[in-house]
Amino acid sequence: MLFDMDGTLVDSEKVWDVALNELAVREAGRRLSAGARRAMIGSSMPVSMRIMRDDLGLDREPDADWLIERVFELFAQGLVWRPGALELLRAVRQQGLPTALVTSTGRKLVEVALETLGRENFDVIVCGDEVAVPKPDPTPYRLAAELLEVPVERCVAIEDSPTGVASAVASGAAVLAVPSELELPPTDGVHLRESLVGVDPAFLGQLVTRGLSSQER
Repeated sequence: MLFDMDGTLVDSEKVWDVALNELAVREAGRRLSAGARRAMIGSSMPVSMRIMRDDLGLDREPDADWLIERVFELFAQGLVWRPGALELLRAVRQQGLPTALVTSTGRKLVEVALETLGRENFDVIVCGDEVAVPKPDPTPYRLAAELLEVPVERCVAIEDSPTGVASAVASGAAVLAVPSELELPPTDGVHLRESLVGVDPAFLGQLVTRGLSSQER
């Protein structure tokens, strides 16, 4: 099992909204445009900072270190689970399924988020600042499967953003997409649901079976 974090397991995009807009005001005296904020969802820190720079018309990169410290403070206050996410994660662990957290967020913030998520719930953690190429490249998901010692084609990746879905699809994993902040269009090979409520390991196993069957045709 390969879980994205922000917007998939926890409702942390709203936390990022607060910190990013505080940084925008700090850097340029105004908030981010809605389009720029949407473009950041699911992206790595360097990409997000370039989007902010261009959106605010800055002649320098925004202060990413300040942003990380602010988000750290907010994450430390506790994060809200997305509907059905905690129940699914518990069910997956109870069945002893190999499980990875695959996120574009950097290690420092992931460590504090794990106070909510539970370190014991993941055999492997792949952070955005620990991969050669971040999402939407397939590298993060392929690396997670490799570390789990499970063929990626036998994994299910659960995502909420277009960037994350693109990464998961390109990796070869079966993909379950549950939109959070952004709408997700129907995509071949991607199973869309409104939430993780009612999703269980048996359902995820069916997604893997379907994916393997389609590859054999």
